[in-house]
Order: sequence, then structure tokens, then C-alpha cells
Amino acid sequence: MSPRRMRTLGHQQGGFSLIEVMIAILVLGFGLLGFALLQTMNVRYVQSANYRTQATNLSYELLDQIRINRVAASLYAGTYAATTSNCEPPTGTRIDKDQFMADWQCRMGKALGDGASVTVARNGDVISVAVSWGDERWNEEAEDTTFTARTRL
Repeated sequence: MSPRRMRTLGHQQGGFSLIEVMIAILVLGFGLLGFALLQTMNVRYVQSANYRTQATNLSYELLDQIRINRVAASLYAGTYAATTSNCEPPTGTRIDKDQFMADWQCRMGKALGDGASVTVARNGDVISVAVSWGDERWNEEAEDTTFTARTRL
């Protein structure tokens, strides 16, 4: 091969053009934007799942307390609102229903927010606990989310 021909081949090779680099950056930008949207949605779903887990744990804790105190189970029936004020845990060896419920309402308020509420109903020997809370991350006008658990005494 002649040296002249080798020089010609060398001049034909080149790097990336500016247009190719811009297109690569654009594709990368759309990929990163999609990833950021995915992360945002993930945070919403994780927080919503956390609220459901907290509501489940709180309702089962209340049902366990009612099972322990079967004689006074009908006293737990009613609607209770969550609170975050005056939250002092009860102390002593004899904690009554009102002390337990005041502490439980405080823990519900800390876990699900001040707008949360619970309805305890008794129908014969079946106790149902319905915990409701607002999950406004999805829709400001959305209805409250409710988790209901039942047990037979």
C-alpha cells in the first residue's frame, strides 16, 4: 500500500460530531428525567404503605387490648379522634380504659396525623375497629382511607 493511500484513510476517520453528542445528551436527559419521576412516585407509594402499616398495627393493638379486657369490651365502642397534644404515656400497674385510649389516640395522631380517627363497634361478640386517615398526596379532594379489622371475642 502506498503512503499516500494510507494518509487518505487516516483523514476519513473522525470522532463524534457535535450533533451526535447533543443527541446522546438529550437521550440521557430523558432517561434521568424518567428516573426522577420514578423516584417521586416511589416516595408516594412508600409513604402510603407506611400509613397502612401503622393503621394495621394500631388497630390490632386496640383489638388485643379489648380481648384482654373482655369484661369491659362494650366500653370501648365509640368514635375517637387522633391527637398530638397532652401525650403523656400512662404509668403504674393499673391502667384503665380511658388512660389506654388517651395514649392510643396520641400514638395514632403521631403515626397518621391529627385528622385520623377510629370507630370501634360491637355487634354481639364481634368487635370491629375502623381506622381512617387522610392520604392527600394523590388527590386533595380524595376521601379518607380506611382500614377495618374484626375479631370475635
